[in-house]
Parts: sequence; structure tokens; C-alpha cells
Amino acid sequence: MRLRLLACFSLVLGVAAIVAQTPKPKHINRAIELLEQGQPVYYTGSHLGTAGSYEQGMKDAQTYADYISYDMEHAPFDVKGLADYMRGLMAGGPTKSGHRTPAVIVNVPVNGTDEAAVRANAWMFSQVLATGVHGIMLTHADTSGAIRAFIEAVRFPIHQEGLDRGLPEGRRGAHGTPTAAQIWGVSEQEYLEKADPWPLNPNGELLLGVKEEDKWALANVEENLKVPGIGFAEWGPGDMALSLGVIGPGNAGVDDPRMRAARAKVFAACKANKIFFLNSMNPRNVVDMIKEGVMVGPASAETAEIGRKFTKRQMPW
Repeated sequence: MRLRLLACFSLVLGVAAIVAQTPKPKHINRAIELLEQGQPVYYTGSHLGTAGSYEQGMKDAQTYADYISYDMEHAPFDVKGLADYMRGLMAGGPTKSGHRTPAVIVNVPVNGTDEAAVRANAWMFSQVLATGVHGIMLTHADTSGAIRAFIEAVRFPIHQEGLDRGLPEGRRGAHGTPTAAQIWGVSEQEYLEKADPWPLNPNGELLLGVKEEDKWALANVEENLKVPGIGFAEWGPGDMALSLGVIGPGNAGVDDPRMRAARAKVFAACKANKIFFLNSMNPRNVVDMIKEGVMVGPASAETAEIGRKFTKRQMPW
């Protein structure tokens, strides 16, 4: 009996020690927590061309990355697959940083060519958010009206931040709340309060991005990035090159003067509006990118490790 009691006591102490060592996140969305600390964030892509699955979510739950970019722009718009993937992430968690799941930001196949196009396809945002993801990217965000319609579509009408700066009242409905709240590990009421764009709402947990990736977006970028609610933006060199008529495999044309000017213009608009800039990184340039002010980027595990060491990030952060 005494041995059993000692064994039970040791087990309790072991569990207590593990609990004590587990980080206590300040945000549900890890990417937001890092950006709030002034730390760059590194993301990995979902498996382009393969359907989302519970099993893949389980595998990705312990990713090295700060968030997962989930592609539904060029891969199938499969909401069930995304929902299964999110449940797999939850089952494979928590992450090493103590978060319930890695943050997931989805590229939704809605082009922001104009306000009418975004409004007509706003149902896609609602369905994606109901799976419990942590952010959305608006592709080809060409006009400020399209971006305002995007922000409107993803917000609940209870939130008032930014309405005095030209934002319309949110139009997102409540019926996707139960499933999303379960993934986040909060009550439905807490989800309603937290599912709002950061940093517009300091307590928000949604990170929204825009792709200023063609000549039309480039022409309007200064006004586009003034719209409240956007957390980060990218210049999309692949699509930007096509739009500007720069021919070359992949991003081979990034040194073309037109491309350099496009990147500089988007970057300057980000800085002017206190929006984080996204740019690809690799082991050779990640430190220079950080010095330049790049705060978000797709990165390999090696690249992320180099960047984290340079900014003296305290792991598991």
C-alpha cells in the first residue's frame, strides 16, 4: 500500500511539474502574440493539391512554423477537408508553445477586384471561419472598397472599432460560432468577443492579410492599406510579375526595375499604415530581410531558426 501511495504521489508531482513548465499563451493566435512582441513570424504552406484531412492535421500539429498558410485559392475549396484538418490539429496539440493548435490562415478564392465581387462571395469567408481558423488572406485586393467589404464580411456586428474610420458594421452571422469556439477552446460568448481583427481590436484573435499582387492593386495601394482591420500585406511577386509583363520562371524577374519599384511601393504603404510586410525568406537573406523590416514570411525550418536566433527569440517562442 505504501509503495502504491508513493507511486501515486510521484505521478502527481510529475504531472504538476509538466503543467508548471507548459507555457501559458497570452493569445489564442500564436502569430499575433509574436507580432505583438515585435518578433517576426515564419509560416509553412499547407499541402497544395492534396485535400485537407484529420490525419494531416495530426501530423502538422507540432510544426516548427509560427502559423500554417492553408491554400484554398489554387487548391480545391473543400470546407469539410479544412474542418477535418482543424480537428486533427486540435487532436495533435497542444503545440510546443502551449497553444491549442498552430494558427491557420487561409487563402480564400475570393478576388478583391471590387466591392461587388467580395460581397457576392462573402459566404466563403463565413464557411471558412466556422471551421475555427485564425485568419484569412484576401487575394488580388485591388480596391479599398473591396477591402472594406472583406472586413465587413468577417466581423460580428457587436464590434465597433474602426466604424469611426470608414468601416461598415460587421455582417458575419452567429451560426458558425459553436464549431469555431470548440477548436479555439473557448465558450461561444468568448469566441464572439475574440473573433475580431487584430490589431484594430487589441483583444482580437483574427489576423487578416491582403495580397497587393497586380498592377491594379499597386495603383491603389496607398488607399487600400489605409482601411482599418488589415494586419499584414504582401506584394505577390509571382502574380505581380505576370501583371507587369515580366517574364521568367518563378520569381526570376524580381530584379527587374518594375518589380523592384512595385515591392518598394507596397512596402512603403505598409510602413505608412503600420501594417506588417510579408516577403519570402531563405537562409541566405533572412537576416537582411529582418533588418529591412520584413515581419512575415514563408520559411523553412532552417530559415526560421536563423531568424529566431538573430532576434533573440525566447523559445518555444
